[in-house]
Amino acid sequence: MIYKILYQEHENEVPVRENTKTIYYQADSEHQVRQALKNRKINIEYIQPLDDEHLAYEKQSEYFIVENN
Repeated sequence: MIYKILYQEHENEVPVRENTKTIYYQADSEHQVRQALKNRKINIEYIQPLDDEHLAYEKQSEYFIVENN
């Protein structure tokens, strides 16, 4: 499954919509995503699993790049 992760670049940064970044990550579970990203110094706001329709929409973005383990 592909997950959309919304985050701030600094782990102590207060979430501000204008500063929110996105990562797309392929994993079997949300727990696996968190384990894979735990060494990055980021503040994860939200992890959203993408269903087929939402994934098709996200693929239209020029910034859509999927990371995985």
